[in-house]
Amino acid sequence: MTVIKNVHPLTAEVLFDILKKDFPDYINTRLNAELNIDFAHVFDEITVKFPEVIAGTVIVVTVNTEEITVSDQADTSAFNIDLLKKNLIDFIELKAT
Repeated sequence: MTVIKNVHPLTAEVLFDILKKDFPDYINTRLNAELNIDFAHVFDEITVKFPEVIAGTVIVVTVNTEEITVSDQADTSAFNIDLLKKNLIDFIELKAT
């Protein structure tokens, strides 16, 4: 789990829109890939899925006025998601701080 200070502060709705619009291009450019990424938003949680890489919810982003928490939900023995998670954290840090 990684905690990021929510300096601006971003709401879950605003971060969800930013992620949907900008994160796919960001990570695909950095990894020289064409990943398909699915997002879902309910209340203060955003789920991030990489369906071509691993089944199910991979990362959950929880947003409140003070911080944004990023945690992985995948079985890390099935697939190492560290690179995907690191890029997501880097992206959120750019937008939230």
